[in-house]
Amino acid sequence: MARTRFSAFATGLFAALAVAATPAAAQTDELQSSFDRALGTELRTPQSFEALYASSFEQRIAELANPAQGRIGVAAIDLATGEEVMVLGDQLFPMASTSKVAVAATFLEMVEQGRFSLSSEFPLLMPERSARFSTAKAPVRAGQYMPAIDLIEIMITRSSNPATDALLAAVGGPAAVTDWTRRQGIKEFSINRDIATLVRDDGEYDPARHIDKRDAATPRAMARLLAGLYRGDYLSDQSRRVLLGAMSRTVTGKRRIPAHIPLEARVSHKTGSLNNTSSDVGLIECPDGRTIAVAIYVTGQGTRAAREERIAAIARALYDGFAVRAQQRNPVRNWTAAPYNTGG
Repeated sequence: MARTRFSAFATGLFAALAVAATPAAAQTDELQSSFDRALGTELRTPQSFEALYASSFEQRIAELANPAQGRIGVAAIDLATGEEVMVLGDQLFPMASTSKVAVAATFLEMVEQGRFSLSSEFPLLMPERSARFSTAKAPVRAGQYMPAIDLIEIMITRSSNPATDALLAAVGGPAAVTDWTRRQGIKEFSINRDIATLVRDDGEYDPARHIDKRDAATPRAMARLLAGLYRGDYLSDQSRRVLLGAMSRTVTGKRRIPAHIPLEARVSHKTGSLNNTSSDVGLIECPDGRTIAVAIYVTGQGTRAAREERIAAIARALYDGFAVRAQQRNPVRNWTAAPYNTGG
């Protein structure tokens, strides 16, 4: 039903890809420049909308990621052609629960090394009441023991925080996950707190106006992580199937990346939500055989519903824009021959 209601929206959005840049685009550059000056991130050269977004496709994504009501970061890679589209792609955003993809990957590598198995059992780590910022690490208590395969499933599909903290403790804490990403060549990615602490102390900063380097990643780094996981660069085929299979069964975020994507495409994703920020990262497998790695981080926008609609609109614009590009060139390499389980 929802897909039918959005059919008119999709047609209009596809047509809008050819629309020229609007004055809002200048605001994008102005905000980017102010963050560059204040936070020391690399200046973009030249500082002009036209130079950065040379095509109507890129312009459309930039318009949808207008930062007037809060920062929006976008990174997308068509894995068939290698083409990338970025908006604030190298600026840090709060990962929230999108970091759980890397937690699962770190644990699965340890399974491959023989340190654990998917049947190894660990207790859910349940948060206990404590005042914000009262301790460096929020107190937790051991709950029900569950096999690792089940912890991964509920951590990804339902974004279970106690399951995530169980696996974080097993692998050696947040620093071990950050180290795993570094070893994969992904540098702009850092997990600094367990989920219990992150949630308890949420709201310390407004992510729409402040960049907190803790528990943050750039959209480009997250898109690279997703692309490498899909291609099998980081994990064995079995581990890859476990992780991507869970992502294909995600039940959170139905109003985010999947909302406007045609039913014939498959979306495997992981959502994230914290104070004044909503995000969704994942893989869109298109009917023509291409796969797109997508990372979208949205702050501000007034309400959570508005953030989710912005994510959905950007995801559909990326889907349509890359489809048009695919018709204009021959793919360099196609990664669709990389199946993974989607059963329960």
